Amino acid sequence: MRAVDLIRRKRDGGPLTADEIQFLVAGLTDGSVPAYQWAALAMAIVWRGMAPTETAALVEAMLHSGSVVDLGDIPGPKVDKHSTGGVGDKTSLILAPVAAACGVTVPMVSGRGLGHTGGTLDKLESIPGFRIDLDLAAYRRVARECGLVLAGQTAEITPADRLLYALRDATATVESIPLITASILSKKLAEGIDALVLDVKCGGGAFMTRLEDARDLAASMTSIAAALGTPVTALVTTMDTPLGRTVGNALEVREAIDCLCGEGPADLMEVSLELAAEMLVLGGVVDSRPAAVDRCRGVIADGSALERFGRVVAAQGGDPRVCDDPAAVLPRAARVETVRAERSGWLTRLDARSVGQASMLLGAGRTTVEAVIDPTAGLVLEKMVGDRVEASDVLAELHVGPRHVAALEAALAIFRGGVGIGDEPPPRRPLVIERRPAGSAR
Repeated sequence: MRAVDLIRRKRDGGPLTADEIQFLVAGLTDGSVPAYQWAALAMAIVWRGMAPTETAALVEAMLHSGSVVDLGDIPGPKVDKHSTGGVGDKTSLILAPVAAACGVTVPMVSGRGLGHTGGTLDKLESIPGFRIDLDLAAYRRVARECGLVLAGQTAEITPADRLLYALRDATATVESIPLITASILSKKLAEGIDALVLDVKCGGGAFMTRLEDARDLAASMTSIAAALGTPVTALVTTMDTPLGRTVGNALEVREAIDCLCGEGPADLMEVSLELAAEMLVLGGVVDSRPAAVDRCRGVIADGSALERFGRVVAAQGGDPRVCDDPAAVLPRAARVETVRAERSGWLTRLDARSVGQASMLLGAGRTTVEAVIDPTAGLVLEKMVGDRVEASDVLAELHVGPRHVAALEAALAIFRGGVGIGDEPPPRRPLVIERRPAGSAR
């Protein structure tokens, strides 16, 4: 078979067989199907979609493009969480040590930022010395010693997804339910988990801007995972405004540590605790979500969640002093600019996509596969939607990477374009829109 013939068929709306999908994925991994052909195929999938059987075959092929980890020698439930991508979404850094402190092993394999959204690995690498490139032996060792591991994809774990993930980011082929489903499930099922909790973001700052699309994505992942034998619960959560008060890698690590100290913003704490509670319930540690939330709050209050985060930082080569004094350990931007309100009123809009795009221009994200992220870049939001503001109040601080000073004016313009100030406070939208239990279909 030839890749060009399969691309043409998918371009014209035809289906691909499991054997053909296996051929294409194997070719991506060994280089026999070049990146430019996969870019064309990805765009055809964006436009034409895939049937559930095709998506399941893509998950299977990507899952078995590398090793599938066996964590059977580690006692207790193995449960992970994954987000479909948001702005200011640092929940993984919070809920992983919280769940671990509650008795769930969290073997987390994460990705880098896609487009205007941030990536867990990019945040972790802002901690001096932190290594995300663990081999399987180190991955197992850290999981056993710490109850969690925060690693990236390697040549051993889903190499096809690692290659396709970067390719999609640079070719405008991120927003596809089959491709998102295959990326997330292949990566997560390769970790050796017993169950998975998904955070499906919905709103202007998410890849799924419409609730109907978010529901379709949640249904795709829960049903396909169930067919492959792994229970998956999905929460559909709001992503119209950034989550928390920081956007950017080192800035978000600092805020995550604040949350582990019990001092984080209310919205970020709520979403993190809801997701962590689902992990405990799905792992069989507790029987109900209210009891799970209480238990999660308890490990934050007694310091054991923060201790667990410090333990995994040290185990993966990072500086554990970040837990005690993040300001002294994390890198800081040399230049900070403020954005002030132009009128008095209520902050009615703070568009997550605009904030994410501004942060990317400042150096916190990638515009190309080869782009180097500046860990110091990003934004600190001094006002949140629903706050009362007066003319000249500071709305945000823009932390500028030294290589991105020339983009400051463009970033300012994009940020201001996402701000709305009105005469009445806006209605409050729930953070957790709905829950889809394991195996549910639309």
